[in-house]
Amino acid sequence: MGHTVNVKGIEVDPETRCRHYHSEIDRIAIKFYCCGEYFPCFECHQAAGCGNHQVWPTASFNQKAVLCGSCGYELTVEEYLSCKSSCPNCSAAFNPGCSIHKHLYFA
Repeated sequence: MGHTVNVKGIEVDPETRCRHYHSEIDRIAIKFYCCGEYFPCFECHQAAGCGNHQVWPTASFNQKAVLCGSCGYELTVEEYLSCKSSCPNCSAAFNPGCSIHKHLYFA
């Protein structure tokens, strides 16, 4: 288990939790459309990202953009938005509360 993807941010742990979101089920990172880099959250991207925030356009929802911090599986935006808060590869639980922030990442 685990991943080898470089996830940038503030105090990022091995399962992609950060200073801002660090509960047991906070275990995804999002590849930001603007820079192609993975961050645990919008706040980490604001602090250490490219400075040119852009959300994933609907036409690119077939691209891999979400990383499971438990197993390293990369979900497409479509997969993530329909996964019912668990990894389709390893069944690790994702935080269902993340859905209230999806407008920060996806069109």
